Order: sequence, then C-alpha cells, then structure tokens
Amino acid sequence: MTGSWGWDLLIGIASALMVAWLALIATLAIARPRGGLLREALRLLPDVLRLVRRLAADSDLPRGVRVRLALLLAYLAMPIDLVPDFIPILGYADDAIIITAVLRSVVRRAGLEAVRRHWPGTDDGFTALCRLTGLSAS
Repeated sequence: MTGSWGWDLLIGIASALMVAWLALIATLAIARPRGGLLREALRLLPDVLRLVRRLAADSDLPRGVRVRLALLLAYLAMPIDLVPDFIPILGYADDAIIITAVLRSVVRRAGLEAVRRHWPGTDDGFTALCRLTGLSAS
C-alpha cells in the first residue's frame, strides 16, 4: 500500500483493531436486554456487582463459572471500556450489557439457587435479575 512494510503493518494492525472493536459493539447491540430491561440492569448494577463478587468467591460453584466471574470483575476494574464512560447513557450501558450476558451464562450453569443464596438486594431486584437473565423466579 504505502511501499513501507512498517507503515503497512501499522495500518493493518489499526484496521484489524477497528474491525474487532466494531464487531464487539455489534455483539453488544445484539446481546442487549430488550425493552426496559436495560434501564433495570443499570438500576440493579450495585447489587449485581456485589452478587458477582460473592459468586466468584463461592468455592462450591464450578471452576468455569468462577473464572467467568473473575474475568468479568477484571473487565469492570479496567479503566478502558469498549464505549468510554463519558459518553452519555451508552458509556455505562456497555457494562450493563456485558454483565447481563455473563450473568445469563453463569445463572444457567450455576443454577438459580446459588444466585438466590448470594443475592444482596431486595426480592423485587431478584425478580428483575431473573427477567434479565431469562429465568423464572419461581
């Protein structure tokens, strides 16, 4: 392209990173909760973070579940996000969407009883969490 292999490599890497970032954003858009569930997810975020921390520390859960939760906590602790937090609404929505997607996976693998045992919030919050993860709260 440019005649210099160094610049071509740099342009190629930058292009690949941009395509990967766009693919991740598209995946988030597809995996996002429908309807008013995203608003509920943002409202429940403090309780969900405590839940994730408690579940990650539970040695009775399968190792794969704890690894997913630890990776989620590491992602949330990183100062770099897919969508920067200073962007109104979308900045925090990416965190809520990622948490929701991981929790769906964790709840289906660990079971609803483990999540209920560690839930720090109210019963209404737990019902909303069940809606977000696609499980029944019965």
